Amino acid sequence: MSAVQSDIEIARAATKKPIIEIGAKLGIPAEELAPYGHDKAKVSADFIASLADRPNGKLILVTAISPTPAGEGKTTTTVGLGDGLNRIGKKAIVCVREPSLGPCFGVKGGAAGGGYAQVIPMEDINLHFTGDFHAITSAHNLLAAMIDNHIYWGNEQNIDTRRITWRRVMDMNDRALRQVVTSLGGPSNGFPRESGFDITVASEVMAILCLAEDLADLERRLGEIVIGYRVDRSPVFARDLKAHQAMTVLLKNAMQPNLVQTLENNPAFVHGGPFANIAHGCNSVIATKTALKLGDYVVTEAGFGADLGAEKFFDIKCRKAGLMPDAAVIVATVRALKMNGGIKKEDLSAENVQALVRGAANLGRHIANVRKFGVPVVVAINHFTSDTGAEIEALKDYAARHGADAIVCRHWADGSAGAAELAEKVVELAESGQAKFQPLYPDNLPLMDKIEIVASKIYHAAEVTADKGVRDQLKAWEEQGYGNLPVCMAKTQYSFSTDPNLRGAPEGHVVHVREVRLSAGAGFVVAITGEIMTMPGLPRSPSAERIRLNETGEVEGLF
Repeated sequence: MSAVQSDIEIARAATKKPIIEIGAKLGIPAEELAPYGHDKAKVSADFIASLADRPNGKLILVTAISPTPAGEGKTTTTVGLGDGLNRIGKKAIVCVREPSLGPCFGVKGGAAGGGYAQVIPMEDINLHFTGDFHAITSAHNLLAAMIDNHIYWGNEQNIDTRRITWRRVMDMNDRALRQVVTSLGGPSNGFPRESGFDITVASEVMAILCLAEDLADLERRLGEIVIGYRVDRSPVFARDLKAHQAMTVLLKNAMQPNLVQTLENNPAFVHGGPFANIAHGCNSVIATKTALKLGDYVVTEAGFGADLGAEKFFDIKCRKAGLMPDAAVIVATVRALKMNGGIKKEDLSAENVQALVRGAANLGRHIANVRKFGVPVVVAINHFTSDTGAEIEALKDYAARHGADAIVCRHWADGSAGAAELAEKVVELAESGQAKFQPLYPDNLPLMDKIEIVASKIYHAAEVTADKGVRDQLKAWEEQGYGNLPVCMAKTQYSFSTDPNLRGAPEGHVVHVREVRLSAGAGFVVAITGEIMTMPGLPRSPSAERIRLNETGEVEGLF
């Protein structure tokens, strides 16, 4: 194995098996797969329904410390652990999210893993894949078009155009579309109003698809979407505009999980992709539940650090879907922890145990937080060649003092062999019966109380502030019957606080909720804090500048 090869070169050199063979390993008949080429397929709804009476396997969550520019490798570790579990004789399935084109062409790059721990076909997964995101974009914007069309033809529902909350979406970072005015150009184009675009992964339709149990549940949830309010302040639902059934038609195929494989030809479901800082950050419920019926172990991930992805995985996905996680893996790197300890990115290659220990407070906070949900934890040290023996030992000692084993993982360079030790520890935890999962807060608390619990117990904030309008809106939703919903905190991924520059494990900060949004169909209330954007922008030098086709027609520049 050559460490100098890029991710895309490694993926391109892989020996793929026909997707029908991957399905056969799971007991999926060929006729129950809808192939998209030879290396990816969707699993039929009828086959999924036939699995209902089977017992579930063990559910393992992979989460991470707070992300830094130094990199953590959560998806890489998820894939490596899945391969590692198969290597030690377990029937394991990986469940990860589909990448968004926005980050792919922006700064983050793709999300198919890396090195020798990837899901393939890497290029397809990172680009258009099976068209799921396009279907979600179309369904979302169909509803937007029907809102404006309804108003144009007489506004029978008496919609207050000043209080329409449904914006449009596209799967690309485009700051110029954050705030726009629609319907300019005269009476034939409708009534001008202020609106805007979010990125597709922030769409409530994405959240609904990822939380729906089946097509009937999907259609019901789409009908529950609140698009705005009438003049009398009563909510207007998508079903009032007769939009939800056509939206379901557009999403019929997108609803079915996508089956692919790892570099080691082990099965993986790649389905759904809500952001973790502005949505709930997990792959689809239907993919996870299908995998649990087909495998002994299911390894899934939640986006960004455990304060975002893991909290939402537990408090939203597991709560709503009745999932019971058996163990959690927190991914950490020596480099990222040194950055949390105050070291600049260009100085990370030099040994600095003191900075590592300072930054490890971030890891300690995440370990404690995950345990608050009753889930046992192991730390995966995603190995970099610059890591020194003293730094590794200091990190292991720190984790041990916080009651967790820390295991060095080399799956990026060595594939499943580099994750076998982690796999053994995960099996030990999952089989121990230690897991006693429970959400952080009960359903029946007021919405503001739920926000304050997350902010205090997970972020260690001293106070939550919100304008009167935000508090009044939360109370109004409670009066309308939405008080039992969980909250989805929209917050920077880089810090426990709302200040992305405040690394480590800050205490006593203030979380200001500047806006709240009701996702009635998805079944949660979004609390937007800090400077978080639901439509990101491209960086000064976006990855798109380096993505191209070479002289043989192959894609270059993806990573």
